Amino acid sequence: MNRRKKIKQLLEAHAKKASAKKAPRKKSTYVSKADRLKLAAEATQDSITAPESRTAPTSEP
Repeated sequence: MNRRKKIKQLLEAHAKKASAKKAPRKKSTYVSKADRLKLAAEATQDSITAPESRTAPTSEP
């Protein structure tokens, strides 16, 4: 009985690990605080420059 139980436990553990590998990753990658600040600064610069470029008149020939 003991041997069967051990084998069963091993097979269940391997199956659990295999299914965990197949499962999609729930966590996104970590972004450091400095990188978040850079991204926020770029986003604000883009949002500031975007309206200016839209309102600029374009002359077509």
